[in-house]
Formats: sequence, structure tokens, C-alpha cells
Amino acid sequence: MKDLTFVVPCYNSESYMERCIDSLLLERDGVEIIIVDDGSTDRTGRIADGYAAKYPDTVRVVHQENGGHGAGVNTGLSLASGRYFKVVDSDDWLGREAYHLLLAAIRGLKEAPDLLICNYVYDHLEEGKTRTIRYRNVFPAGRVCRWEQTGRFLPSQYLVMHALVFRTQLLKKTGMRLPRHTFYVDNIFANQPLASVDKILYLDLDLYHYYLGREDQSVNKEVLKKRIDQQIRVTKLVSECADLEKVREKSHKLEKYLCRNISVMMAISSIHLLLIATPEAYRKRRELWESVKRKNSKLYYRLKYRSLSGWTYLPGKWGGLLTVFGYRLANRIYRFQ
Repeated sequence: MKDLTFVVPCYNSESYMERCIDSLLLERDGVEIIIVDDGSTDRTGRIADGYAAKYPDTVRVVHQENGGHGAGVNTGLSLASGRYFKVVDSDDWLGREAYHLLLAAIRGLKEAPDLLICNYVYDHLEEGKTRTIRYRNVFPAGRVCRWEQTGRFLPSQYLVMHALVFRTQLLKKTGMRLPRHTFYVDNIFANQPLASVDKILYLDLDLYHYYLGREDQSVNKEVLKKRIDQQIRVTKLVSECADLEKVREKSHKLEKYLCRNISVMMAISSIHLLLIATPEAYRKRRELWESVKRKNSKLYYRLKYRSLSGWTYLPGKWGGLLTVFGYRLANRIYRFQ
């Protein structure tokens, strides 16, 4: 069995995928790299096949009809043979030293935690600016823990796909299948399995470099506004992916974190609908909140009156203006787009 499976979903990635894959090939012993060519129309498939020909014991390529990022992750998970599983987007890469230390840690494990967590770096490559998200205040570094032994997340901290390395069998056992032809499904990947996670190991390594700056990136504000219906869909799916009452019986802290993350998703959707600023967008914002209320009234009141997202659903014109002002101020500070 391999130590670690990487899945790299690719769609028309010819201009940047080599930086990603080369960073993964810095270690080949015990590593499996599955490149999923998701119906690309450029040279992506040929570049991927070149890696498979050169590194047949490490790289595997799958060519499939276009199904979106989620379809690529689904294919990779179905084929994964490593003890642990990590998704790396084709425009991102891993830090050299942190990658070596991650594999050394996996090989030295005396028990198999369900989830490994590492730091990730927002990398504005062209601007030469970076910002690292670490979890030193939340998890004890280098020691296996459970949810109830964790600390408090800061407002800028939440568990995203870039930080997570799941035990492969746990993911398969949860039956996770990401929706096809849908953007932002990494939010589902980073939330749905957590209810099944018991043991966690945090490694204080700046592992994942998350590239920011491409105009066509899904997190770009203008792109997100165009894809707002998909953002709304994923927000609803995240709000429904765990029974919070049952999670609370397992861990009060995990339940609190999952609710917090739903709040963040609701805030993102609500803010971008306000930025679109059309009557239809205002209607969709109202319908999003009403859909949560219909399905889980307890969650609705918690989100509206006891969490961040409530500040993005303030009544009236001035409430919307206040929300947009707060968003723009936060973006200047944290540079999340």
C-alpha cells in the first residue's frame, strides 16, 4: 500500500499544471499521483500522459468526459490506494521541505489518525505576497487528539481542502460523492467527512501553496458573481451534510465548528448576492435563508441571531450597504480574493 495518494483534477491546465505535478514528484517512494484529465481541450492530456510515461510507478492518468472538479475528485478517490488522500488543484503546489516532513510523519505513525492537518499559504505569486494560515492555537502540534481537546478557531481560521489530508478508507466509508458540473465543491469535501473523524494529527508545516491571481479563478469576485447559483447550491448542501444534533452528542466543539462553517458559507453567498444588486439577486438571497428555515428552524435562528452570517442578512437598504462595507474592509485586511 502506498503512503499517500494525490489527486490532481485538471481542466485546460497546460499553462500551470507542471509546476503542481513537479512539486509532487519531489517524493516518489510511497507516493501515488492520479492526474484526472477532465475533458480538456488543450494540451493538458498530453502533458499528463508524458508524466505517466516517465514515472509509470508513481503517476497514473485518467481521461474522462468533462464533469467538473467534483467528478475529478470522485474518480481519484475511487482509484486511490494510499493510506492517506489529498487533493491538489492543478494551479497550486506543495512546499518542498514541508512535503518531505509530511511523508516522514506518515511513515512514522504508530496509529492511524482519521485526519492530518497542515498549514496552507495564500500565495499571490506575481505580487510576491503570501499569507499563511496556521492552527497552532487550535490543535496540539505533533500529537494525536480528539475534537474535545481542540482550542478555539480564530475568525480567519477554518478547515479548507488545502489544509486537509484524510485517511482514504474513512473517505470511502462515508460514501462521499461530490456533485458534477458544480464549482465550490471543495467546501463539501472539507465538511461532510468531519462528522466521521475521531482522531486528528496537526503537523505545523506550511505545506500547501494556494495560488491567487488568475482572472478566471473560481474565487475571483466577478467569477463568483457569475456562478452564484452554484455557490448557493453548495451552501445548501453544506448546511445539510451533517445532523448537527447527532454531532453534538459526539462532540460539542465539532458541532460548533460545523455550524460556524455553515455560517461562513451563508455569509459568502449573501454578500455576493448583495454585490450583484439586482432584484433577482435579492430574491435569491431571501430564498436561500428561507430554505434553511424550512429545513432546520433551529439552525436558521442560530445562523441569523447568533453567528457571523446574521450580519449579512440585515434588513433594508442600509443593512445591505453595511454588509458590503464590512466585506470590502475584511478583504483589504485578509486578501482572500
